[in-house]
Amino acid sequence: MKVLLSLFAIILVSCTASIPSSRIGEVQQDVPGRWSATPQARAGIDTNWVRRLGGARAESLVEEALSANPDMRVAAERVNRAVASAQSAGAALNPQIEAGLSSSRLKQNFVGFPFGVGEGGVPSSVSNSYGTTISVNWEPDIWGFNRAGVSAQIAQAQAEGQTYRAARASLAAQVLRAWLALAEANEKIDLVAESQQLLKTTYEIVRDRFESALSEEGGSASQMRLVESQLDTTRAVLAQRNGERAQAIRQLELLMGRYPAGEILSADTLPSLPPTPPVGLPSELLLRRPDLLAAERNFASSGSLLKQAKLAFYPSIKLTTSGGTRSEGLRDLVDSNFGVWSLAGSLTQPIWRGGVIRSEEKRIKSEDRLALANLQRVVLRAFAEVEQALIADRFLAQREKAIASAVSSAKSASEAAYSDYAGGTGDALTLIKAQQNCIDLDSQLVTLHRLRLDNRVTLHLALGGDYRVEK
Repeated sequence: MKVLLSLFAIILVSCTASIPSSRIGEVQQDVPGRWSATPQARAGIDTNWVRRLGGARAESLVEEALSANPDMRVAAERVNRAVASAQSAGAALNPQIEAGLSSSRLKQNFVGFPFGVGEGGVPSSVSNSYGTTISVNWEPDIWGFNRAGVSAQIAQAQAEGQTYRAARASLAAQVLRAWLALAEANEKIDLVAESQQLLKTTYEIVRDRFESALSEEGGSASQMRLVESQLDTTRAVLAQRNGERAQAIRQLELLMGRYPAGEILSADTLPSLPPTPPVGLPSELLLRRPDLLAAERNFASSGSLLKQAKLAFYPSIKLTTSGGTRSEGLRDLVDSNFGVWSLAGSLTQPIWRGGVIRSEEKRIKSEDRLALANLQRVVLRAFAEVEQALIADRFLAQREKAIASAVSSAKSASEAAYSDYAGGTGDALTLIKAQQNCIDLDSQLVTLHRLRLDNRVTLHLALGGDYRVEK
């Protein structure tokens, strides 16, 4: 028994599996040289990008969504399942120990024997048997076949963990974008209300002149009806904006795992835009991306499976050991004089299995090439997303600057048209057009500001977090 326990201790030490090494180096050729780190753009990990973009209120909503959203619970359970599978595979490396207690009662009949006559005149005997056993079954992993399989399971569990991180980042982005959309809706509702007030003032002037029969000074019935039409249109737009805002609130509540009751209080205005990203960003930032890390772990897993496929051609050894006691008396089970034991071993070498092993190796090689291609695809997509976000920010900034200039000109034109109309030298149509143009450009400016904030969300997701420039 002592030998069995010592063997068990040695086995436990020798059966550990390792975490597969990173294989990201196999796609380094896909990284553009200009993405190498530069002194002007050394960056570090910063997980506060949600607060930087949306403020403390947006950050609290994201935290609530991450803890209450049902999709996050599903993703978390997938990670737990993957970890349990890896633990189960690792447990199979250890010896399997079983203990048992048995008892039996046997009656034998001796037909034809003239002694010991029992029931029915046939000689018989009754015997009891009791036994205890403890057995150890073990397949020594000499070549590392089983350890390679466990390593593959570990890498798969790590990939699932990165997928969970990606889901969290995606949910954070959805909540933040919904929050920004609500702030945009509030600003546009305010713009519509402002437009209504301007039109009401214009309508009162036109109506007063019409009632005074001052058609030559802009008091005609057609101009009054035109202003009334614009007022009705503005009311319809206001109803549309309020409806869109109510739907957006309920969508945000669903993301947060709440009942869509429309009770969330949103910001009145959009937050200011954070500083412009640095000109050069190091490629190491992308190594934080959960989807890229998940693809790399899947590639590492396929590498371990490929190693296992090659080791399948090696022989396997199995050992079985058991020990215990056996006696006809129950009280003798703890007496070592009644001890029994057995030790058996087998060596198996694959010779011919109809091509199953070689076909499996080909399949796993194909899976490995597929995992490599997928990793290359994710890497290129990561760079593309960063490039697209950076270029989009540049052109959105140009559009925002142009629209801001147009808004300034439109406000001056609206003020001039109002002065002309009030002075009797202008007409209502020109005034209405000038005022509506000003409101439309203001609305466009709000939308462009929200688009730039949305694009920053995209950039942070593409980089796997925030960027921080060191002095």
